[in-house]
Amino acid sequence: MSDIEYEVKKMIIESLKLEDITPEDINSEEPLFGEGLGLDSIDALELGVAIRQRFGIKLETVSDEVRAYFANVRSLSRFIGLQQGAQ
Repeated sequence: MSDIEYEVKKMIIESLKLEDITPEDINSEEPLFGEGLGLDSIDALELGVAIRQRFGIKLETVSDEVRAYFANVRSLSRFIGLQQGAQ
């Protein structure tokens, strides 16, 4: 697990106030929404705010491409890494 993946897992747990779950409990390939971690659209909004606060990345528009990055921890970590590299 990369450092960014671990940070993303911690951010998910902290920002969504998930109890009784640790970063190690979240599979990086597990879907974040629906089956898998079971997050919903409100959670997605809260995650967007947490990403902006923790990583300084602002999500201007929600496109299909951005939505795809929110599929799982690994793809979200990749997105954050790409955005940090572009800054």
